[in-house]
Amino acid sequence: MKRGSWRVKTVRFTIPGHFSDGAQRSRLNLRMVPRDKKVLWSFMFLLAGAAAQMIQYQTASTCAVTGSTVTLPCSFTPKTFFHNGMREVPLKIIRARWCKNHPICQGTTPSLYDSDSANNEPRYWYLGDLEGKCTLQIRGVGVQDNATFRFRMEANHPEGHFTNPTGVVITVFDLVKMRINISSSNREFSSGQTVSLQCTTSSCTFNHLEVTWLKDGYALSENGSTLQLSPLTAKDSGNYTCALRSNGGTRSEAFSLQVEAAEEAPDLPLIAGVVFGVLLLITTLILVIFIVKRKRTAPEGPNTVGGETEMKLCHFSCCCCCSCEGSLEGVYLL
Repeated sequence: MKRGSWRVKTVRFTIPGHFSDGAQRSRLNLRMVPRDKKVLWSFMFLLAGAAAQMIQYQTASTCAVTGSTVTLPCSFTPKTFFHNGMREVPLKIIRARWCKNHPICQGTTPSLYDSDSANNEPRYWYLGDLEGKCTLQIRGVGVQDNATFRFRMEANHPEGHFTNPTGVVITVFDLVKMRINISSSNREFSSGQTVSLQCTTSSCTFNHLEVTWLKDGYALSENGSTLQLSPLTAKDSGNYTCALRSNGGTRSEAFSLQVEAAEEAPDLPLIAGVVFGVLLLITTLILVIFIVKRKRTAPEGPNTVGGETEMKLCHFSCCCCCSCEGSLEGVYLL
């Protein structure tokens, strides 16, 4: 060996991960030369590509009631490439699978959902894609769904195949009664307020879609697990119950909701209009009475004969009692 140089013939290691087919036993024959850093960078890129590969379940366990619908939120980050010697080979996800009670979900393992199959069981709905979403929805949950569910992605090369063995554990409860919880601790409600009724169980908190709400025995149009009433009116008073749509035996006990009618505020514009109308009517009536009365009490006009006004002219009198000066006794003019 020359001074200033050294070499490593073979390095064997296992890339950490969850059952990545191509990374379970990776053997690299590296000839590392300190003067050439390209090999070192390639080694680091390989580790980075393996570390980025993952599947994430939003929850490790959940529960459901027979007949309900349960959703398993899931996301994944695929491996985008792998190294074949010094060459970087791109990867692409081409298949998505969900299995039950199998640690790896590979090969001929029966799948609940398989993107390559046209005969998937209709109760299992894949709400994901081949890009990064892998959510599974189970409708009409039964006791057979009391199991562990795992997702697997497969690429165009075994290096990109990956399963997260953690999975999601579903606990199924049978023959339970639903119950109604309210969003407020106050049991007295007034018109204009808002209240939310939640249909749930005492043994399990879950999200489902197919719920039947009833008021006084009659079905309502709402079908979500939460019934929101806003704004409240006196018509909302009644007895509310809920049940799973596919299992009427789960109907809850009745929840009595009583809404007090609010006192209606006076309609000021209406009152003002009525007052103005009354005053206008009274004023008009007084004016009419005044005009009629005036016409009836008016004095008669002067006498006219042949179109000429009769006038009484004062005559001159030389009576002893009167001075003989001209005087006008009276003049009547029309």
